[in-house]
Amino acid sequence: MLTALHQQRLETVRDALIASGASRVMDLGCGSGALLSLLLAEPQFERILAMDASATALQVVRSEVLAGQADRIQRVELIHGSWTETHSRCAGCQAAALVETIEHLDPRDLSRMERTVFEAYQLDSIILTTPNGDYNSVLGMAPGEKRDPDHRFEWPRARFRKWCRGIAGRHGYQVRFTGIGNEDPNHGSPTQMAIFRKHHPPGLHPRRS
Repeated sequence: MLTALHQQRLETVRDALIASGASRVMDLGCGSGALLSLLLAEPQFERILAMDASATALQVVRSEVLAGQADRIQRVELIHGSWTETHSRCAGCQAAALVETIEHLDPRDLSRMERTVFEAYQLDSIILTTPNGDYNSVLGMAPGEKRDPDHRFEWPRARFRKWCRGIAGRHGYQVRFTGIGNEDPNHGSPTQMAIFRKHHPPGLHPRRS
């Protein structure tokens, strides 16, 4: 069962993808398909590429999200692989979502992710969420404690925003930030989100479907 925060997170990401105007989108680190299910309910998304490094997770997608639904199968392509490596089948997508994924990476692999997602795929929009490390004290956690033992880091807002702005500057994006979940006046929201939009010079426009 999804927690209330995770459901709110997924719906916020879905809404950001809708607002992007994209019809061909990627769910990078799709897990068992919770976001994919929401995207499939939106006719705007004509092609959805769902990628995960876990073959088990993709099998759950096949058996629980796609099984016996020909209309869904026609719109979805599953890829067993890492989003730190370039996949030719991702070409032509307009937007991507990375929901609670970067914190599972070794920090040394973040540059590989940047080259793949922000440079190689030439996406118009990228939506990225990650835990807000500032909020952990609100949850009663000790300094240095992480919400999940598999997390390699949980960045405070200032560090996350500095990292995102660096990526945006290097690859021609504009970025804005928001929080997801109940906001603490001093520590922000439990989830932080960055929305990257490609900066198009005058006279050039985003790719249309």
